[in-house]
Amino acid sequence: MARIKFNKIIAFAVLVGFAAWMGTGKFSSVGSAAVEEPAKPADPKKVEAEQPAAAPRTVGVVVPPHVQHARAIRISGHTEADKRATLAIRVMGVIKDLPVKQGDHVNKGDLIMRLDAEDKEAAVREAETLVAQRQAEADAAERLVKGGNAPKLQADQARAALAAATAQLETAKAELARNEIHAPFNGVIDRVPIERGSAIMAGGEVATLINLDPLLAIGEVSERDLQYLKLGSEADIRLVNGMTVKGTLRYISRDASPATRTFRIEVAIPNADKALPAGMTSEITLRSAPVDSVTLPRSVVTLSGEGDLGIRYVDKDGIVQFQPIDIIDDTTKGLVLGGIPTDARIIVAGQELVTEGDKVNAVELDAETIKKLAGGSLSGTQ
Repeated sequence: MARIKFNKIIAFAVLVGFAAWMGTGKFSSVGSAAVEEPAKPADPKKVEAEQPAAAPRTVGVVVPPHVQHARAIRISGHTEADKRATLAIRVMGVIKDLPVKQGDHVNKGDLIMRLDAEDKEAAVREAETLVAQRQAEADAAERLVKGGNAPKLQADQARAALAAATAQLETAKAELARNEIHAPFNGVIDRVPIERGSAIMAGGEVATLINLDPLLAIGEVSERDLQYLKLGSEADIRLVNGMTVKGTLRYISRDASPATRTFRIEVAIPNADKALPAGMTSEITLRSAPVDSVTLPRSVVTLSGEGDLGIRYVDKDGIVQFQPIDIIDDTTKGLVLGGIPTDARIIVAGQELVTEGDKVNAVELDAETIKKLAGGSLSGTQ
């Protein structure tokens, strides 16, 4: 009896303890003492301070020599004859003499063609006879007047008759001259579309005469490059056959083409032996006054965030900077660039892996490495 009562007391105590535990509202899974509290967010500044700083990127730099280099302006063009004339006859007739053929060199005044003109030759001889007669009559009248044997009016009439005969002779010679064509300048006969003995109408083409000394290289220069050109400056002309010759800029148009906004230029090329023909495709390289420049590998040229063309260099504090450039020339040794600061340490290796404002470790490259990057040499060009 006492045992049953004791068990009831134990059961009641357990029930009260369980009820008290349920009232706390705290539960945990088996093996856990309590629910873990969520972690607090870390302070970004504190985390950044605790993490080790990234090492500066290493880039290759070079300090190229500054030299004076003339700006090169390259344009496409072609060669033309300095003078070209299509010779034409002013009267009709039959061709009597044709002493020239295609390719002949002629001098100013040389006979190109003569028409058969026997009637006009006879008219000249008749006029010459009449002039001689009138001259004799005038001389006789002058002697009579001086001797007092004739009035002065008779001498005046004789002089008037002589003047009329002289005018008639000049007219006859002018008519005869219309039957001949002479070279108006030194040159080469480029075309002869007629044959000796054939008839030709007034105004018909006799020959085409061209002057190839000097030969002209003709091209069109942009309005942007016009400011750099000066009359009398030297130019290089590379012909389509690979030949390279020199010339002198002799003409710059002051009126732009409405369609292209470009200006015509003419370069005179000495061609005394007439070896260079007209009509050949050519590349004309014009040069301006020399400016301060450096020669660098083509690979160093890059774009800024705004799309400007330039190079990246390292300043005295080891910070990457961007410098806009002016491309002056493109040579076998590399690009000739203007606008480069003096003593600038230009990045020639790794420039695409850094941006403006980056802290870098600049290592000056040796000559052999630079040659590999440039495919040649970084030495200045004159």
